[in-house]
Amino acid sequence: MATVATSFFDSVKMIAAEKGIPEEEVYRAVEEALVKAAEKYFQGMDFYGNFQAQMDRETGEFHVYALKVVVPEVEEEDLEISLKEAQELNPDAAEGDTLWLPQDTTQLGRIAAQAAKQVLVQKVREAERERIYNEFVNRIGEVVVAEVKRFEKSAIILEIDRVESMLRRSEALRGDRFDKGQRIKVVISSVDKSAKDPQVQVSRTDPRLLVKLFESEVPEIHDGTVVIRSCVREAGDRAKVAVQSIDPDVDPVGACVGLKGSRVQAIIRELKNEKIDIVRYDDDASHFIANALNPAKAIRVLITDLENRRVEVVVDDEQLSIAIGKRGQNVRLAAKLTGWNIDVRSEQEKRREAEAAMGLDLPDLAPAAEPEGAAASALPAELPVEGLDEAVAASLAAAGYPDAKSLYNATADALMAVEGVDQELAIRILDAVHAKFGE
Repeated sequence: MATVATSFFDSVKMIAAEKGIPEEEVYRAVEEALVKAAEKYFQGMDFYGNFQAQMDRETGEFHVYALKVVVPEVEEEDLEISLKEAQELNPDAAEGDTLWLPQDTTQLGRIAAQAAKQVLVQKVREAERERIYNEFVNRIGEVVVAEVKRFEKSAIILEIDRVESMLRRSEALRGDRFDKGQRIKVVISSVDKSAKDPQVQVSRTDPRLLVKLFESEVPEIHDGTVVIRSCVREAGDRAKVAVQSIDPDVDPVGACVGLKGSRVQAIIRELKNEKIDIVRYDDDASHFIANALNPAKAIRVLITDLENRRVEVVVDDEQLSIAIGKRGQNVRLAAKLTGWNIDVRSEQEKRREAEAAMGLDLPDLAPAAEPEGAAASALPAELPVEGLDEAVAASLAAAGYPDAKSLYNATADALMAVEGVDQELAIRILDAVHAKFGE
């Protein structure tokens, strides 16, 4: 018999309490360590037995046993014992029984301690990972307040309820600047049981963070009177939220905005001035799409391909740049919010198409255009872009782009089809146009 030192026995209990691990799991880990130590020690003495260890849960005393099967004739001395020898030790022994033979553990010493430490550390780590996974897997999507602990090259390490979590820099907002010890709001995005520590991943760019912030700021959302039907973000820049009221007497958009914008402003401040468009959800796809393009006002919405969910939205000429948004952001977010592919066209552009299709020469409602040559020569002045000279401007005018504004809805591929325009020039032209007419 050997007695585990009181300090070690107390350490086992302390580890179990600190890590929130059942004491029984830690005791079993120690028993496994003792078995490994016995195997290493006795095999060094050419004894390859089947060992078992038992640790007394009350006193901390432990025993190591070699298990041998009772057989009529011994063939493997390390694993078997003859019936005669077995009955000398235990008169009730019978063939096929397994005898537990106590082993001298006084010489295990340092080997036992080292093996116990290694196995115990591994078991504690595994048990703690399992505990963290079980605790957080059902909290995915929950918004929590986390404390900033330290900074790494590609991530910020936070602490949630004494558990470390990781906020990757790609999941932080562009304007986020944190100090050690600062408390910030994040959403639990995933829990990975197999990943290296920390296994809890959090985010500030996930749309679920925005949804939960609305739930906490808007009582009508919290109690279910107003429902968020869809939410999309380009985090740190702009977001769109579609809301619907269950109660016809409650204005969903007004409820979310709050008195003088108080409710939505609190969320905007938390998200580092991210712009938020709150739009009214409508079961009618055309109405919903028109609402989603806010702040632009749609004249009409035409579903062009129901199967592929394609729609054409016509707006006033002066609303075109607003509907599309800077670098196409407004129409892109509206498409994500509604689930439809949206093609925004100006009223003047649609009118020109109608004229061309009908072969009519109708008077132009827009201000009279300058002659083609004048438009072509004016284009470089409107867009001081390297490589955009008079010859290229003339080619653009001939292709239907007589001025800078007409280029707003163009694509790089369309411009590259124009004589004298390569990919690099097309990108420079579009960047200049969006900078000139964007939000």
